[in-house]
Amino acid sequence: MKILFSFIAFSIFQLGNSQSLAGLEGSWELISENKTPVELTTVRIYQDVFFAEGTKEGDYDFKNAKGGIYEVEGSSYTEKFEFNSANKEKVGNINNLVVEVTKDTLKFKEQDFTQTWLKIGDYQDELSGVWIITGRQKDGEMQKREIGDRKTIKILSGTRFQWIAYNSATGEFFATGGGSYLAKYGRYIENIEFFSKDDFRVGASLTFDYQILNNEWHHRGKSSAGDAIYEIWSPYKTEEIIRD
Repeated sequence: MKILFSFIAFSIFQLGNSQSLAGLEGSWELISENKTPVELTTVRIYQDVFFAEGTKEGDYDFKNAKGGIYEVEGSSYTEKFEFNSANKEKVGNINNLVVEVTKDTLKFKEQDFTQTWLKIGDYQDELSGVWIITGRQKDGEMQKREIGDRKTIKILSGTRFQWIAYNSATGEFFATGGGSYLAKYGRYIENIEFFSKDDFRVGASLTFDYQILNNEWHHRGKSSAGDAIYEIWSPYKTEEIIRD
């Protein structure tokens, strides 16, 4: 009987945690800090225990990006940064916050700080997830990439995407870009809303062909620079556990 009770209690905990995670998954826009409306535009994406955000000023001026892994237990929220474009010294830092999630609102609280986010999308499709590039065609041959500290990942959820190139071991940040997307009937369309290196690419709409083969995303088309590309993206599964 004690074993059965423990199993049921554990199952309830797991169910509650998964429901909390599911409540966060999607895309959110920051609307206030310490009850004061924000001036910059910040969009954060949550999917599969990973999060990423990008901030810009106006239509074109990229400001910063950060993200990593997160955990939720009831009202307790913990996040650990894998990248931070503004300060690489913050990579590996852990934030512990109180979280409150409703259907359309996400609130974070700590002693002298509050944030409020508004949900802008929760739609899920077959590309919703966190992906890491593992192959790219060059001179007609597919070149495989080993997964290491230096990586390029892409997170998609709630009709929003963001890709990030960084080194999780050294904290180096290389580049990012993001915006909205649509994936349907084998066509994938990206609408670029921020780009850390070349802001003249903001506003571009790119169309690609895609297939999911053996759980990998095959991505074909032309880059924002007009170059033909064929890439393979694999599910990104972080093995790290958040520890204080």
